[in-house]
Amino acid sequence: MFATTLIRWTLVAASMSSPDEPSTPNGEVPPSQAIIEAIAAHEGVDVTEIEPPAYDPLFTAVNPEALDELFRTAAGAESDAVVTLEYEGYEVVVRADGVEVRDRADDDSVTRPIGE
Repeated sequence: MFATTLIRWTLVAASMSSPDEPSTPNGEVPPSQAIIEAIAAHEGVDVTEIEPPAYDPLFTAVNPEALDELFRTAAGAESDAVVTLEYEGYEVVVRADGVEVRDRADDDSVTRPIGE
């Protein structure tokens, strides 16, 4: 068995944020920030602790701007995109409705089917 942490987030509409803004006025965060928050929640640490040198920058695993753009949609539109990546020894699954962090300590596979 492995531990899983799921963080729900709201899609950031294209008109509400730019790559230079970490969040919207409503407190919504882009997927790249949601990954960092999910890792912090999974490890039980403050989000400000997820930074170098203790942690690799997120861009070593995925292009944060491209990830955010993939999930950025017009207001009201839904995205069915799913991105799975490995970051800091975890399997991270990003969907339109949240980020899931899975321990990889007991699992040597690269990816696992969604919902397993």
